[in-house]
Amino acid sequence: MQPDAADRPSRFPLIFEILMWVVYVGLYKYSIHVENLPGHPLLRVNFPYPHLSLYAVVATLYVIPYYRWLMPRLLQRRQYALLLPITLVYFWQGSAWSFQLSGMLYKYLAQLGIGLDYLAILPNWWNLSLSITDLIAFSCVAFVRIAFENEYRRRRLEKAHLALQLEQLKSQLQPHFLFNTLNSIYGLSLAGSPETPRFILLLSELMRYVLYDSGKELIALPEEVTFLENYFEMEQRKYPDATIRFEALALPAGLHVPPLLLLPLVENSFKHGRHHFSDAASVVATLSGQPGQLCFIIENDMLPEPPPASPRRSGGIGLQNIRQRLNLCYPGAHELHVTEHNGRYRARLTLTLA
Repeated sequence: MQPDAADRPSRFPLIFEILMWVVYVGLYKYSIHVENLPGHPLLRVNFPYPHLSLYAVVATLYVIPYYRWLMPRLLQRRQYALLLPITLVYFWQGSAWSFQLSGMLYKYLAQLGIGLDYLAILPNWWNLSLSITDLIAFSCVAFVRIAFENEYRRRRLEKAHLALQLEQLKSQLQPHFLFNTLNSIYGLSLAGSPETPRFILLLSELMRYVLYDSGKELIALPEEVTFLENYFEMEQRKYPDATIRFEALALPAGLHVPPLLLLPLVENSFKHGRHHFSDAASVVATLSGQPGQLCFIIENDMLPEPPPASPRRSGGIGLQNIRQRLNLCYPGAHELHVTEHNGRYRARLTLTLA
């Protein structure tokens, strides 16, 4: 799971809003105002009466409270019955008042300015059709803003929900791991094994990682590798005559993974492996990678199938946990294949890292 670069509000609504002001207000409404001028000689051939472009912007400022506050507020409160009459009255009266106030402002500026008498050259009547186009244009702006804000909130809630699920999965995994490991230490202590101190030291390192480092969203891959090496060493000391081996091959630098992601597969192999009863059995795992991809393979000899009438062993947390975490952390970017053939269990996990 890589940091989500898209976890910021989209800039598209702001860009769309700016384009609406530039293209619709600054150009289209300017051209309408030029057509509605009383007879005056042109100030220039290209872009005559440039002050009318800014005048169009000033006369349209009345729409800002509508599409940034009034309309979103009414929609948020689901006051749909009020939306239509309020909108019609707002644009009918608001555009007329804005037209009059903007004209008064420009005429006052023309009186103050020296050589700027042309500022008083303004359309001398209010255009209802422009109020209608204002309504259509800036309602689009409002709907775009609302849609993207809702999508942003939805993404944030979804991310928070996924984070909560991950924390629940981790809290489920940690006591499960501790339970299995303490059972192993208990067995060694009963046998009086001289490996018990080293075993406890390994457990201490493992639990430090589980309790502290696993709280992070991502962990450096070498730290996860060290954790797995300690785990395999602990199991090798428990079953010294079995073949228990873990290798990390050609791992690219700089990779990060969710902590304890591979542990359920490892625990599952050790829990159900035949090495409990046969020194000829094995548990072998390899972790390899290349830029943008990581591959973990673990194999073990399986226990014989129990008789149909025998009770099933408890468990199943591990595989269920890793499937859920993979769906949360690497949606559409992972492949987990579990196969059983000729008494051999094999799990292959491939991760695509962006």
